[in-house]
Parts: sequence; structure tokens; C-alpha cells
Amino acid sequence: MPVLVESDSAWATALVSGLPAGTQVVANAAQLDNWLMHQGEEYAVVVGPNIGLEEAISIASVLHRTRPTTDVVLLRHELSSDVFQQAMRAGIPAVVGAADIDGMSAAVVRARQTWEAIKGPDVQRGDKDGKVITVFSPKGGVGKTTVAVNLAIALGANGAARVCIVDLDLAFGDVAITLQLIPEHTVLEAVGTEEHLDFSLLETLLTRHETCSILAAPTHPEGKDRISPGLVRRVLQILRTQFDYVVVDAAPSFDDQVLHAFAETNECVLVATLDVPTVKNTKLAIETLDALDLVPGNRHLLLNRADDEVGLSPANVESLLKMPVAVALPSALAVANATNHGRPIVLSRPEHPVSRTFVQLAGMLSGARDGKSVSTAPNRPIEEPEQKRRFGRRRK
Repeated sequence: MPVLVESDSAWATALVSGLPAGTQVVANAAQLDNWLMHQGEEYAVVVGPNIGLEEAISIASVLHRTRPTTDVVLLRHELSSDVFQQAMRAGIPAVVGAADIDGMSAAVVRARQTWEAIKGPDVQRGDKDGKVITVFSPKGGVGKTTVAVNLAIALGANGAARVCIVDLDLAFGDVAITLQLIPEHTVLEAVGTEEHLDFSLLETLLTRHETCSILAAPTHPEGKDRISPGLVRRVLQILRTQFDYVVVDAAPSFDDQVLHAFAETNECVLVATLDVPTVKNTKLAIETLDALDLVPGNRHLLLNRADDEVGLSPANVESLLKMPVAVALPSALAVANATNHGRPIVLSRPEHPVSRTFVQLAGMLSGARDGKSVSTAPNRPIEEPEQKRRFGRRRK
């Protein structure tokens, strides 16, 4: 996967449109070093035109020593003989004009081809064992998509992790519009590819946001019925090899697609609000998850708009659901305001109490990834009837 180093956000947005979905954007050499410390080798580093030439040459020189199979593509506002000479001495194979998006894309393709010739094509399948986190509620209108999007942004904060959001509300998905994106491709275009789907194909369907990648839901509700449960499962299996976290915004029902997503799920965030119908439906959802042996011991209850004035308290909910509240989000007009402006609150107001709560939740879930237990579900018996395990994902 390429990495773009560019300090100007407007230029970064323009340039990333010509790069593969999933391209990571960093602002300087220090952030690049931090990103590469947490990742496998990347096949290309694109140095943007607003990075000083001295810093760009330094980046290339370091990569030449430490990651000789990673090509550097240098973008410049002016293509002078001095630039070409310094680039050649630093071992930079491609120097492209700043506005030449096609030239940059072609250079990145060549870098990938060189990488595959050296490493072999199998390297593009990815060597990650990413975590699938499913955000679910059996009732609409509780803020599930807002939770999924802000959680994904918090998980990928500071470029420490690569994150993808899968919009699995296949009839009425809102992930893209929440980020004010108009996806050119959706998961519907993967229909019929279950047997030969790989990341090189799936990558072309992703929509890039500055913080993460998105696999958008179909643009029309009738597309839902064309997406098989097997395709959903295959998509998640592939994405987890390329991303540290795959956040699934699930539909508010236990349809076949959602059940197969749960089969690949490592952690489940159950979203509820302090009203009797939602608590009742959440209780039924927990009983269904228990009956099917889905994500036992890895469920986390999130209370949204958790205000005491409504008559129910978090303690009442814990008693009714027999499950502790992992995090509670207060009501805040700032959340809706941020969403309406296409800048989720974790991005637009990182110091807001709601943002800090999302960061706390992300820390809990990433801690679980490192082997630290953050389970919020009660222990369950080891022995279960075999029919309850038919959807369960085998764990080590």
C-alpha cells in the first residue's frame, strides 16, 4: 500500500484521489517513521510537492537504506535539472510534476509491479490479523452509525492503525453520507466474485476518507438482496488481512448477512438508549447472540444519549440486561452539528467529552487486541449444544 507524505491538507486530498484506496496520508517525515514502525513494508512512498526538497531527499535516503524495496515517487511544483540530479543521487526512481495525477498513478503502479517482482504477488494478500468490530443495535435511531464512524476515526488516530469501515446496513446505509462522501463504487459491485475475490479487486471498491477507508453500502435498497452472506464473510476475511481494524456498521436486524458478519466478529459494540423499547430489544438481541454462540465474552454495551432525566438510569439498564455498561455517551447537540457538517465530533472537536469517550472505547478495544481482556459480558459455560455453534467463529 502506498503512503503519501504531504503537509498541505488541500493538496493531500487532491493527490490521494489518484492513489489506491487505503493509501495512508501523513504530514511529515516524523509521522512517516511512526507509521512505518507499525506496518509491514509499503511498496511506495509518494512525497508531495509541499515537502521541502531537503526533507524529501532525506526521506528517500533513509528508505533506500532501511527499506530498499520501497520506491519513492517525488512530486515537485517545478521540475528543474537540480531536482532531477538530487533525486537521482538519492535513488529516487520517479520524479513527477505536482499536477500530473496520471503520471503519479503510473509511477505508483510501476512501484507495485517492481515490488511484486521482488517479493512475489502473495505479499499483496496482506499479513495482518486485523480485528473485526461490529457495531450493532436491534433498533434504529439510536446513533449506531455515528458510533461506528467516530469509533473508526478514534481507532486510527495519529496514523497508528489502518482502519476500514464496512457499511453493512445494505438497504439504508449512511456511513458515506455521514462523512459527506459520494462513493463511486459500492459492495454491490463485488456480487458474483465470492470464489475469486481478492484484495486487488476489493481495493478498487473502497472509498477513501482522510482517516480511513470505506466499503459503501448499495445506493438503492433493492441491492441488498443481491449480496449473499458468503460474500459478506469473504469481504471481511480479506479486509482483516489488510487493515488493523475493520469496523462493521451492521443493519438493525439479524438477517443472514449480519449473522455471517457476526461469525467473523472479534468484538461487538451493542448500542442502546435509555428508553424501554430499546432496552427490551437489546435484551432480545443479547439472548439471540447467546443462543447462536456469537462473540461470547467479547460484547461491550454502549449507552448513547445517557441522561438521567429520562427516568431510566444506567444502573437500571445493567440490571435488566445483566451486562455492565462499558461506556456512556451524554446527549450533546455538538454531535449532531458535527455530523451535519461532515466532520464527526472526534475529528472536529477532539477535546469534547463525547470525543474523549470514543477514544476511551477505542483504547479498550485496541487493548483487547493486544491480549488484555476488556470483556464486558458474563462468563458462559464451556459446553454448549453443537447447533448453537454453527455461526460461531473459531478462536484460538
